[in-house]
Amino acid sequence: MPEYLPPGVYVEESDARRKTIVGVATSTAGFAGMTRYGPVDHPGRARGREPGLLCSFADFKAIYGGVEALVAPGSGDQRPGYTAHAARAFFMNGGDRLYVARVFKPRGVEPHLDWGVATLPMAVDSGATATWTARWPGAYGNVWVDTQAVRSANHAYAAPQFGGAVQVRGASSGSIIEVVPSGAAPPTGNDPLALANLAQVTIDPSDGRQVFSRGGADFVPGSTDAMHLVSMRVVVTTDDDSVNVYEGVTADLSTERYIGKVLRADDPEDENAVVFLAWDPATATGSDVAARLMVALQANSTRRLSGGHDGAVAMPSDLAGTSGTSEHLEERATGLAALSGIAEIAIVALPDGSAYADVDECAAACDALIAHAETLRYRLAVIDSPSGGAVTEVRSFRGRFDSSLAALYYPWLEVLDPARRGAQDAAAARLKLPPCGFVAGVFARTDKTRGVFEAPANQRIEGIVGLERDIDDAEQQVLNPEGINALRHFEGRGDLVWGARTLSSDPRWIYVSVRRLLIYLEHSIDNGTQWAAFEPNSEKLWNTIRRSVEAFLYNEWKAGALRGGKPEEAYSVRCDRTTMSQDDIDKGRLVCLVGVAPVRPSEFVILGIGQWTADASVR
Repeated sequence: MPEYLPPGVYVEESDARRKTIVGVATSTAGFAGMTRYGPVDHPGRARGREPGLLCSFADFKAIYGGVEALVAPGSGDQRPGYTAHAARAFFMNGGDRLYVARVFKPRGVEPHLDWGVATLPMAVDSGATATWTARWPGAYGNVWVDTQAVRSANHAYAAPQFGGAVQVRGASSGSIIEVVPSGAAPPTGNDPLALANLAQVTIDPSDGRQVFSRGGADFVPGSTDAMHLVSMRVVVTTDDDSVNVYEGVTADLSTERYIGKVLRADDPEDENAVVFLAWDPATATGSDVAARLMVALQANSTRRLSGGHDGAVAMPSDLAGTSGTSEHLEERATGLAALSGIAEIAIVALPDGSAYADVDECAAACDALIAHAETLRYRLAVIDSPSGGAVTEVRSFRGRFDSSLAALYYPWLEVLDPARRGAQDAAAARLKLPPCGFVAGVFARTDKTRGVFEAPANQRIEGIVGLERDIDDAEQQVLNPEGINALRHFEGRGDLVWGARTLSSDPRWIYVSVRRLLIYLEHSIDNGTQWAAFEPNSEKLWNTIRRSVEAFLYNEWKAGALRGGKPEEAYSVRCDRTTMSQDDIDKGRLVCLVGVAPVRPSEFVILGIGQWTADASVR
């Protein structure tokens, strides 16, 4: 009860509503794998960041690069970017919420690891170097950086408040001014900057006038000199012709648009910036440091960064990743472990996990994915069969696993390679891809249009031109009972997901839709009852919990997620003295038992057809 001390009238707000349980999202996916670019912790460079939400493939491309192939170490052979293709397929098939954890394996052996970070050093003077540096490892970081001078109009004027002294409109402390003597031809556009013509502005604190300096001494421009404000335009062009332009960049660290702030390693103005400028003004000697930096950046004739590469092929342990440590906060989780802290993820996959030539390595990647799903409890793993496997081989592969939180799909799919559509042979450029990205998109589409309790099967696969191999009815009869979900082509209907079983040997959990429905219910009830922690463990709390859960399950039953003609046939909720002993209560345990009757998919539709004579009665 509130404490009332002085006499008076007190008005209080009260909430008589039932504690509401809101259903969690089920269509959010999480992928871990190799990409062309993107955040990853690497020593001495930009710090990685947690996987962020992607709502379109354009979002993915801006951070992780496109679908162009990765270059294998040493040989120059190309390896498809399976994670990029999976992300593209996910959004193409109806997904709209995706998290991606980039996996990068450096070349070399400890302690001399080669992280493949592209650089371009430039001498500012004899004692200092500014270096354009890719923010992340990858050949994608071998970008073109063009730094251009941008000159304003002649803004010089005689300021009467300063006794007619020449001032420049718009110039603030730290600005660089180009002074052109009267009669000289004025430079325009991106004409080369001459250090002898540049001066830097400071503001006299006593009266606010502009003071110009050059060569370490004050400089007084002539009344007839032309004076231009000079800034920089930085143009960054990647090998897929993506162009990022940064306007109005300055060279002095005291200015708001200082290049070391706009394009810095961590938390730059553009969070998806490809490069940053590694530059410490304290290493420069002499005067005119900002002006010399500006001249050096514009005059640099070598504009392409070099040294970036795509690293070594990530192994299953790399895909599984490692957890960050509390002792070293700068050490972030990697691989699948980086997705562990994102509670909304309900579908997980390793697009690179089935691309190994060794089937044992494929199995190891699947084991890591299944272990991740079972540890996190509220997500389902989409498993790919190894590429090129015959029915006998995929059956043997499936026999390695037993989990209700994983589903296996077979075979691989064929697409027109989107990275080669501009080439003359684009019509013939086909690429084989693992199905996980497409299937995860079908999951998301089914959840949004029909509900998580509906089987994500008998659904069209968008964006493909064929299957790696066709599966007939006889093969389906072998695959389906073993929990291998076939992807099949049907004349007149297209390419469909034609299976909805998990990898569980337990008959209660053989259906994907049933397993995902229970995940959804458990996760929603878990989230929606967190408020009960530390509440008095009494009948009042038990009744509130029971009513909240019953109201949530009633809505799910009305939506068709639970079977039964009336609520008591669809679910039951108990939270009272029959579910808790006095010992439970004394130890602070609240036990609520929930039973549900999920709707199971109709895998086999049997129609009885009969014939009757004209005088027969039909009942």
